[in-house]
Amino acid sequence: MPVLGMGGLFFRARDPEALAAWYRTHLNVGGGCVADPDAQANEWVWQTLGGPMVFAPFKADSDYFAADKAFMLNFRVSELDSLLAALRASDIAIITKDEWNDPAVGRFARIHDPEGNAIELWEPPASVP
Repeated sequence: MPVLGMGGLFFRARDPEALAAWYRTHLNVGGGCVADPDAQANEWVWQTLGGPMVFAPFKADSDYFAADKAFMLNFRVSELDSLLAALRASDIAIITKDEWNDPAVGRFARIHDPEGNAIELWEPPASVP
């Protein structure tokens, strides 16, 4: 029986309610959020759109994200520039590096949530859903 996709992501937070509200407000992520225009909102579920997802363990000594963090979130986005403008308007620091971008893979930016977790924002090229 094959796995069909991610069913959830659960992680510890110092202030779960505040962190959940931050994700809903700034990224439209979490219970009650809808990315699929054909889906109905559900207070417990984030209705996402299907598409590619990378599942990749990193070496313990990787410097791709903070050494004191066990994970980094990566969200597939559309209209990265408008999202970055909205994040800047909310005084959220953004990191971009030209070497992260590749026409065959897409464009990337990184932010951190209020508890210091890295969030990579990925806009795939138009040829990737």
